[in-house]
Amino acid sequence: MAARLSSIRARLSLTLIGLWLLWGLVVSAGVWLVVLHEVEELLDDTLQASAEVLSGLLDRGTLSAAVGSGGLVASLGHGPEEGRFAWQVVGAGSQVLLRSARAPERALMPLATYGFADAHDDWRVYGIRFGGGERVLYVAQTRTERREAQAEVALTTVGVALCVGVLAAAGIGLRIRRELSPLQDLTESLAHYEPLVPGARLPEATRRELVPIHEAIEQLGARLARRVANERAFSAHAAHALRTPLAGLDAQLAVALRESPPQLKPRLDRMRQATGRLTRVVAALLALFRSGVELRWEGVDVKQLLARLPVDGLEVVVESPPDRGVLSADPDLLTAALLNLIDNAVRHGALVLRVSVQGQSLLLRDDGRGVSAERLAELQDALQTQAYEGRMGLGLMLADLVARAHGGKLLLQAQPAGFAVELRLGEPPAQG
Repeated sequence: MAARLSSIRARLSLTLIGLWLLWGLVVSAGVWLVVLHEVEELLDDTLQASAEVLSGLLDRGTLSAAVGSGGLVASLGHGPEEGRFAWQVVGAGSQVLLRSARAPERALMPLATYGFADAHDDWRVYGIRFGGGERVLYVAQTRTERREAQAEVALTTVGVALCVGVLAAAGIGLRIRRELSPLQDLTESLAHYEPLVPGARLPEATRRELVPIHEAIEQLGARLARRVANERAFSAHAAHALRTPLAGLDAQLAVALRESPPQLKPRLDRMRQATGRLTRVVAALLALFRSGVELRWEGVDVKQLLARLPVDGLEVVVESPPDRGVLSADPDLLTAALLNLIDNAVRHGALVLRVSVQGQSLLLRDDGRGVSAERLAELQDALQTQAYEGRMGLGLMLADLVARAHGGKLLLQAQPAGFAVELRLGEPPAQG
């Protein structure tokens, strides 16, 4: 289920990436348009300034004298690959008097033009009156060069903006990860939170938004603890209230068996056996709810314990060597679990029950009717999920609760015939 749920971090990251892409597109488009406009104005200003400077230089130099005396056409300036601008001095009749190496041989403008204009050969031109007569000085730049300059500036600006955006997105993503880390801390704290332990509390919230969540969880834990305590108290009182009448009933049945005629003895014997099973269930409930969460860990000799239990009609064989037949457990709870497991074996037709101890595990195998593979899987799933109601009897449920109270669990094992169950207990706490 968790794999199909969306992640807060992923949703925030996707939203951040989407907003960053949208922001990047909008900013890039805006920057591109602004840069194109500003660079166009800057290049026009450069053309105008270059024309004014160049006109002053030509006015004071020998070139203007050459132009005035002979109408000489001269090619001046650097090679065609150098410089960004081209210039022409055009006289009457659009005659080119002087030009730079990059300038075309014919006049940039067919008619005398002053100020900014676009020439037919993809030139951006600025014309200024020159020499006090009809001559015009044109300073020009090709549109290709202007577009290259605009693109270079725009791409540089957009690239910087995108880099800043990427760094900002990475920084915000890191910040989101850090801000969500208290949720992970809360998850780890909840994994070890035991509301049934007196005084159990969650660590202090590290974010203001998590304070209500902490309080709600602790209030829920308190309500659960009160409910469990009430149920335990009720079960304990009910078990106590039942134990005395059951003991009296067993005593009366024993007297009735001695005094009854032979034809009634089998029925009375079955009634006494049923009373014995009910008494053992009550004893198991008493043991389970007596202990609560505080166990009395002791070394328990399994063979000696089984020898004290009522196992009418069932042969119990302890297969573990004496030196390995002891495990650490709460004696009362272990007795309750074994009573219920033995009763289960008897009710399912078992005649022999084999018991072996392996460390903190107790394996019980009987020769009864057993269950099908499908039923075994269903029972194991019910034990694994603790979904007992309607899926198993009281015996397996109580044995599993005892195992879990010891930090372990109840496991079912497949075998060709009969029924096998492993009561796996946890390790006792270290003595401080």
